[in-house]
Amino acid sequence: MKYIINYLILSALFPPVGAAAQQAPVLPLDSILLRIDRHNTLLQSYSLKAESYQYNADAATAWMAPMAGIGTFMTPYPGQSVMDDRDKGSLMLQLEQDIPNPAKLSARKKYIASQGNVYKATRGVTLNDLKAQAKRLYFSWLVAKQRISILQENTKIMETMKKIEEVRYPYNQSQLSGVYKTTAKIEDNKNMILMQEGNIAKARAWLNSLMNAPGNDQFDIDTSYQPQFDGVPSYDTASLATARMDILKMNESIRSMQLNIESMRKEKKPDFRLRFDHMNPLGAMMPKAYSAMVMASIPIAPWSSRMYKSGIKGMQYEVQAMEKERAAMLQETQGMLYGMHYEILSMQKRIGAMENKIVPALRQALDVNFLNYQENKLGLSNVIDSWEALTMMQANVLDEKLKLYEMIVDYDKQLYR
Repeated sequence: MKYIINYLILSALFPPVGAAAQQAPVLPLDSILLRIDRHNTLLQSYSLKAESYQYNADAATAWMAPMAGIGTFMTPYPGQSVMDDRDKGSLMLQLEQDIPNPAKLSARKKYIASQGNVYKATRGVTLNDLKAQAKRLYFSWLVAKQRISILQENTKIMETMKKIEEVRYPYNQSQLSGVYKTTAKIEDNKNMILMQEGNIAKARAWLNSLMNAPGNDQFDIDTSYQPQFDGVPSYDTASLATARMDILKMNESIRSMQLNIESMRKEKKPDFRLRFDHMNPLGAMMPKAYSAMVMASIPIAPWSSRMYKSGIKGMQYEVQAMEKERAAMLQETQGMLYGMHYEILSMQKRIGAMENKIVPALRQALDVNFLNYQENKLGLSNVIDSWEALTMMQANVLDEKLKLYEMIVDYDKQLYR
């Protein structure tokens, strides 16, 4: 017995390592958002695409490979009579190299490299969407925890009334239907708790997927966290243009298009070609000979210049359209943020009134009715009505809180915070 007592004492003071290891870690919201930024697979794909354009830009400055050929030059067909050695033709070696215009290559390189910046901005837009999705899941988990806490508290009240009914029934001070009614309410609460636990499991799995972790990884959230609305006093389009990643993406797209226009303008510059031919005569009386040529393209020819002139005009109109679209996005966002700001403030006031006035009044009514019920001055149905009114109002408060949290998420998403 002495050894058993010592073992129990040591077990209480030093719990097993496995039990401690099984405790799920608590992840605050900032930690989850940071993991999404670092490990999300979709975000990694944008980074890789942006990196690929840097190599494609370097490849754009490469020259075409030189061409080499060997054959005969002015060689008569077999069976032809040859009057002189010079009529025998020559064995010919030919070397040819295209030399692109350096200005064209430089402009093309800048345009291709700029497309990588578009993908970097796209990554920022996607990250903002994923952060908003993670916040919604986190806040739904938080509200589900609060619902479970309220349901458990209300279940205890109903269990107390059930025990009172069971004690009174043998003495004909209550009806059997009261026992069944309280039992039904208790089971209904348990089902609602199971539903909230399912919502928590779904939120955990989705958050794991956003963090590029196995869906069944266990972790908890910081239940003490309370989302706060941090409103901005004013919303001018200049500050919005610097804060929003979709506007940055639009700016990078416009810049890339302008670089493409500049690259198209360089098409009027000529390209060059070097060609060297060496002839080794088949007849002994003919000297060795060579031919060296420098050639240049003539892109200013009317039938050739139409291609890049029309292309430049079309892209200029496209740039103007994108600038108008950017201005429209900023104007729409400005009005949307003002509307969301006032709506959130109104929602906060409504929730404050429900929490500070309505819920306490209903709780006091339930306490008074429950006290009268314990003293056998009030029937069970009246207490259940008060209990249902309080439970419904508490659920409404949490519904409104979840809506408020989602509005805050949408507000922060528009500001890219």
